[in-house]
Amino acid sequence: MVALPQAAQNGVPASDAGAHIAIKGLSHAFDLDGQSLPVLADIDLEVRPGEFVAFLGPSGCGKSTLLRLVAGLDHPTKGAILVDGEPVLEPDPSRVVVFQDPTLYPWRTVWRNVSLGLEARNILKERRASVDDAIRLVGLTGFENAYPRQLSGGMAQRASLARALVNDPRILILDEPLGKLDSLTRIAMQTEILDLWHARGFTTLLVTHDVEEAAFLAQRIIVLSDRPAGIRKEIVNDLPYPRRRGAPELAELRREALAQLGLDASW
Repeated sequence: MVALPQAAQNGVPASDAGAHIAIKGLSHAFDLDGQSLPVLADIDLEVRPGEFVAFLGPSGCGKSTLLRLVAGLDHPTKGAILVDGEPVLEPDPSRVVVFQDPTLYPWRTVWRNVSLGLEARNILKERRASVDDAIRLVGLTGFENAYPRQLSGGMAQRASLARALVNDPRILILDEPLGKLDSLTRIAMQTEILDLWHARGFTTLLVTHDVEEAAFLAQRIIVLSDRPAGIRKEIVNDLPYPRRRGAPELAELRREALAQLGLDASW
């Protein structure tokens, strides 16, 4: 686990390495056999440099689509996304995505999977030490020469995180990265993600269906409506880090988020 600097222990990321994100009048639709399927509608949102923001919403409402647009993997139908004042037009190594599936190449070792981005950019020779550092940060020292088939689900996701971190991202985009892990591994990985965020200071966007996960990790929770998704509610979570999962304040935040999702009847 990453040792946190004093600033991080007080709940403040260790650096200002994160990017500012401005989403302005964003709408998006898919073209399905000549028919337009609206997915996102008139989203306006600003994310401060180094902020940790989680997105909740009904299944299929467009949460992952929004993250893909921020990453530059797709282009919005309407509106704009600006990162530090510059429009997002294409993918960039400063904005990296970690998906639910680790998507590791089975024929490459952990080290060679983590180094893939640097290799593709032809800068691996001068950045080899960065690969070792990223592997150390996610707790996989000793597994550099292991293949994906030899890793547990949590270890594979750590390798995926290391592959993202080696690019020194200013924005880390997490699309349900813990969704397929068992509950104990998921809890451990949540803490490790917070440690990495505190240590590196990148802006973090998380899509999750787990309300408790969003409340534990994020400084702000954006609740999206049914498709075409707009912002239903912004919930500010100003609890300091480190947080206690059993804190009554977190329970109240969970209740508020569930109420926005119409799922608080049994709470």
